[in-house]
Amino acid sequence: MGRVGGPEGKRPEGVRGTGRTAPKSGPGSGRAMVTVAALPHACRSCPRYRLCQDDRMSSPTISRRARPAYPILLLLAPVLAAGCATTRPGVPDGGAPTPPSVWATADQPASQPPTPEATHPSPTAPSSAGPSATATRTGLKHVFPVRADDVDYHPTHGAYPATDLFADCGEPFVAVTDGTVLEVSRVDRYRKRGPQGPDNGGLSVALLGDDGVRYYGSHLSVVTSGVDAGVRVRAGQQLGKVGRTGNANNVCHVHFGISPACAGKDGWWIRRGVIWPARYLDSWRRGGNREPAAEVTAWQRKHGCPKAP
Repeated sequence: MGRVGGPEGKRPEGVRGTGRTAPKSGPGSGRAMVTVAALPHACRSCPRYRLCQDDRMSSPTISRRARPAYPILLLLAPVLAAGCATTRPGVPDGGAPTPPSVWATADQPASQPPTPEATHPSPTAPSSAGPSATATRTGLKHVFPVRADDVDYHPTHGAYPATDLFADCGEPFVAVTDGTVLEVSRVDRYRKRGPQGPDNGGLSVALLGDDGVRYYGSHLSVVTSGVDAGVRVRAGQQLGKVGRTGNANNVCHVHFGISPACAGKDGWWIRRGVIWPARYLDSWRRGGNREPAAEVTAWQRKHGCPKAP
């Protein structure tokens, strides 16, 4: 429990404890003694205070019956005080008492009622989890992204982390894991004399896995019908076919990139890949289930969402 009254052990206003005793008028006067400490401060401001001070009690009846008066006055003091007091601690003049739940002592501050946002968070409130507010899962099934008997790839890639999966044109490109389609490009807008970067992938599909990782495949020859942004897909479901669109240099392959799906406006320089895929591809090809989510999360914590390449 906290100290009642306030810091440094001070008594609440209106209660005094001096320990003084009202003096008798003289020996044998028969007047009773009432300690001032027993009387609330509010009593002294009341017209009936004359009954609370023994040096004002000049009634002949009280003088003649000194002994009975003392216990009677002690019994009357709380009643008189209750009748005199007009306010109580924590209650404003003419107001209702403050609910106990918000009362405070010197050691415990008043509690505040919860705000609507605290009890019912707004669906548009920003998340504290980082740039991407997507819920993630672990232990998801992962599969090799090209379903073909003859697929080659290199552990490295020019200029940035990614890889190229070389296979015959027309072989199925599939979803690496369960997730939701983020972006689809069904038109090859790449031009050698145009801007280099935004349209390099040609036909492409970007998938946000339920593990919070984005998987990107480009240079496709076709995107499967029904695969559109917002569509749910399962691991191994066909998304398109190996091709040579974009800046594939007329070589059939799929550019494969792994990256975080940054919230808000994104850039092709993130989508194309930020971590090396080879060790994950090695695992999935052997039927393993190595997960890239931890590495992608670590990369995003370090780099955030770069605004430019």
